[in-house]
Amino acid sequence: MARIIGGIGSSHVPTIGVAYDKNRQDFPAWAPLFKGFEPAFNWLQEKKPDVLVFFYNDHLNAFFYDLYPTFAIGVAPSYGVADEGAGLRPLPALPGHPEFARHIAESMINEEFDLSVFQDRPLDHGVFSPLPLLWPHKDGWPGAVVPIQVNVVQYPLPTAMRCFRLGQALRRAIESYPEDLKVVVVGTGGLSHQIHGERTGYNDTDWDMRFIDLIEKDPMVLAEMKHVDYIRLGGAESVEVIMWLAMRGALSNDIKKVHQNYYLATTTAMTVLVFEENDQTAKNNAIVSQNPQLTGIEDIAGTYAFDIKTGTESIRLNRFFWNMKTPASRAEFEQDEAAACRKAGLTEEETALVRDRNWLGLIKHGANFFVLEKFARLVGQTNLEVYASMRGETFDEFLATRQVPEAR
Repeated sequence: MARIIGGIGSSHVPTIGVAYDKNRQDFPAWAPLFKGFEPAFNWLQEKKPDVLVFFYNDHLNAFFYDLYPTFAIGVAPSYGVADEGAGLRPLPALPGHPEFARHIAESMINEEFDLSVFQDRPLDHGVFSPLPLLWPHKDGWPGAVVPIQVNVVQYPLPTAMRCFRLGQALRRAIESYPEDLKVVVVGTGGLSHQIHGERTGYNDTDWDMRFIDLIEKDPMVLAEMKHVDYIRLGGAESVEVIMWLAMRGALSNDIKKVHQNYYLATTTAMTVLVFEENDQTAKNNAIVSQNPQLTGIEDIAGTYAFDIKTGTESIRLNRFFWNMKTPASRAEFEQDEAAACRKAGLTEEETALVRDRNWLGLIKHGANFFVLEKFARLVGQTNLEVYASMRGETFDEFLATRQVPEAR
């Protein structure tokens, strides 16, 4: 079974990434920060976790205000680096762990934490600022990451207590996963800083030291605080440290702090903490292998639940149909169907299903009806005609089964 072996709290200041990329590790102004990360790097090298679960926030690079989720978990096989306005950083793509991420999502949603799931979105400095200081990557990253994005950008934010309980639910999800994985949970952000308004540049080292002590010894004090308390004590943007509470909630009470580094150079108090679980044995929790809400669905003939696994494995096909809502994609398909399928990267089997308008075959292959109907409109078929085809009936035969056959 999977088990948590420790947790890391880390700042994700974007200038850390800038300094790293410019090889400023030995510059006097930056050396204390980089030297402070070396024990955390060495600890991870020694422990060799298979997966890092990363609590981070997106800084309006992969998400925007038109749809900014409170909690969102990445279920993709890999993640690129977000271009934040200065070009892509020279870092390799980061492996994901789709199966483990799906398990976490299903487990936590069934505990009534309503996580969104995402794919094909890059990760920004919320992950990629501290990660190169924690993991080697010259020949590729040594493990996988499951990213969990937390809204600390647009109010209302999740409460500090909600984040702490999110971490507790994450622990239960991890410990119910059957594969033998070593997991480290990372919480990012902070510490004290404010980067807007007349209070820009605010810091409070005394509060930072108290926060560091409490996150280790009495996190419930922090969990009971309001956002305004964090803002008053640490500055407006320091409220993002509630993501550290998610990390801390995933740890047990039987931990030891094996490393701490604090460095306040300019506007943000940059910190890294490493907590190690004293008992790293796998707990004998009940294994959760699927969404219990769907147990027994296989007995309902002719029904195909569209779940996270399906969405992950068939995203290419579903995007092909989803794009049919745009005039350009419709025009491309009408001009040359085969070329449009090739451009979308469809397999020969998928292309044949499209060519034959094999609606039931497409459903069984992982297409979601609500993107499929966009394609049906393009090729001149109504939803009712698609329904009849999936039932293996003629249009008239299907209409004869309806209460008002004339409503077509």
